[in-house]
Amino acid sequence: MNRKSDVEGVQEPITSAPTEVRLIIERVLKLEKEKLYQRTPRHINDDILAIIKETVQ
Repeated sequence: MNRKSDVEGVQEPITSAPTEVRLIIERVLKLEKEKLYQRTPRHINDDILAIIKETVQ
């Protein structure tokens, strides 16, 4: 396998997911990136739950 097909294989479940699922994944990844630089990230579970609730409604 070459490197390009490896990346495509990893991202395939995300790219083939329904729009709502892709939106949740994108927002959670952005949130996690923002929290990475905090010394003690807090309330990430609450934030993820809020993202899911907003997307589902």
